Amino acid sequence: MNFKTERTFVLIKPDGVRKGLVGEVIRRFEQRDLKIVALEMFQPTREQIDNHYPKDEAWIRRLGQKTLSTYEKYGIDATKELGTADDLAIGKMVRQWLIDFMVSAPLVRLVVEGIHAVDMVRKICGHTLPYLADMGTIRGDYSADSPAVANSEHRAVMNLVHASETATEAAHEISHWFGGREVIYSYQRLTD
Repeated sequence: MNFKTERTFVLIKPDGVRKGLVGEVIRRFEQRDLKIVALEMFQPTREQIDNHYPKDEAWIRRLGQKTLSTYEKYGIDATKELGTADDLAIGKMVRQWLIDFMVSAPLVRLVVEGIHAVDMVRKICGHTLPYLADMGTIRGDYSADSPAVANSEHRAVMNLVHASETATEAAHEISHWFGGREVIYSYQRLTD
């Protein structure tokens, strides 16, 4: 593996697009000497988003357990709010909220390349829960959403961007979102 040309996948989510942050997100990556090698704005289908998020029961239960933890933290009765306290049923609800959110506006898909791109991009994006993200990160500077607010409004947390967690996940997501199309470009930057 060449760590200088590691690639990762990023989606600028509906809230990032609606807030006019596409250029800012790209700027943040490029100023850290990361290279954009594929870029496209598009309107996703429900099927594309459904296939983006895992469908395995363990992942769905984890979504439900996170929601239950948030409710417990704030003394909210999950059964009263959601009609159930079953982590699988709640996870399925949350997954549906994610899909509804992700098809609500255009997205921007990117492939970013550079030194330890997966870790660098995640560091630049900040904590996935915006209210916990450090200032100076994309989420810390431009979002203040939280699971407590999102759950109470029966919607996904708006955290501006998705970034692959691992190189394996990045390869899968690049393949899923760009397929075999010739959209990834090799070029020299002045800093290369």
